[in-house]
Amino acid sequence: MSADTDFGAILARSGNRAPSVILFRMAGQRRAWSQAALVLANLPQVEDDLEAGALVVIEEGRVRSRRLPLIPE
Repeated sequence: MSADTDFGAILARSGNRAPSVILFRMAGQRRAWSQAALVLANLPQVEDDLEAGALVVIEEGRVRSRRLPLIPE
């Protein structure tokens, strides 16, 4: 889990299927307990993707998930 978008960019360029990354794109700072609550609340929606390898982006009011690799093989 990270709020640093560089992790998503590195993962996208790598062409790898793992590890899964959860990226927080939120306005303002969030405390660890708040981020954990967001992950737990959205886990059922993205659990299969995370197990298979994915980039999950949690934004205000929206969750997106893309399976890895992000570039065609």
